[in-house]
Amino acid sequence: MCFAVNTFAQEEIAIQDKYTAHNKGKFFVSWGGNRESYSKSDVTFRGKDYEFTVHNMSAHDKPKGWHIDYVNPSRMTIPQTNLKFGYFINDHYSIALGVDHMKYVMTQNQTANITGYVNLPADQIGSAHNGVYNNTPVNFTDETFLTYEHTDGLNYVNTEFSRHDDISKWFRLPNIDKVQINLTEGLGGGILYPKTNTKLLGKERHDDFHISGYGVSAKAGINVTFYKHFFLQGELKGGYINMQDIKTTSSNHDSAFQEFFFFQRIISFGGVFRI
Repeated sequence: MCFAVNTFAQEEIAIQDKYTAHNKGKFFVSWGGNRESYSKSDVTFRGKDYEFTVHNMSAHDKPKGWHIDYVNPSRMTIPQTNLKFGYFINDHYSIALGVDHMKYVMTQNQTANITGYVNLPADQIGSAHNGVYNNTPVNFTDETFLTYEHTDGLNYVNTEFSRHDDISKWFRLPNIDKVQINLTEGLGGGILYPKTNTKLLGKERHDDFHISGYGVSAKAGINVTFYKHFFLQGELKGGYINMQDIKTTSSNHDSAFQEFFFFQRIISFGGVFRI
């Protein structure tokens, strides 16, 4: 009986000692790629000689596909990527800091209604678009009126608070230190630090980083951890972005603002460890 009790106790300790049995105190880091979808949005442009709103602007992402740039240190910012550093404050909850490097491109081949006015000096190229617009359809295909994108990128610098639940038993996995499956859900918020690339009314092209607004988000995903320290994670993430101070030219008089919803599909790889 003593031998049986002792053996049982040792088995219990062995189970408790499995690395994946507890998360508290662990750090994790992940790197991956994403695809995005955006809601239509009203974008207002303001300057010294103009103010107008493009209604229901359509936009899309700029995917790279499966490409070596995702792991090329000199070109990692070219694809759409997600970087995250996190810490487990207990077995089920973590906090993380991340950068969602999204890309937002105005669909050039579109006709959208405009409300407002343009009254540039006659010697400026953009004066060809002078006039009063009252929900007036404008075709942007020839790029003389506007090109507009956040392609380096629509950078959402955010913190996340997430829950993690081990569901390995649902799949009757015998050894959680070899393969572990987790569900994760979380909420986040942060700032938008886009590099906005714009050509507006014939003005000189502008492309610069600028803190432009804020965002909030929610996510859900599934995480598969292999051999204690390596994981593959898929996530669905949606949120709201509000940018009230977008730089459109080198002049402080020129700016834009917009708000819209986004939806990301993310696949990332990472590691989890204790220091």
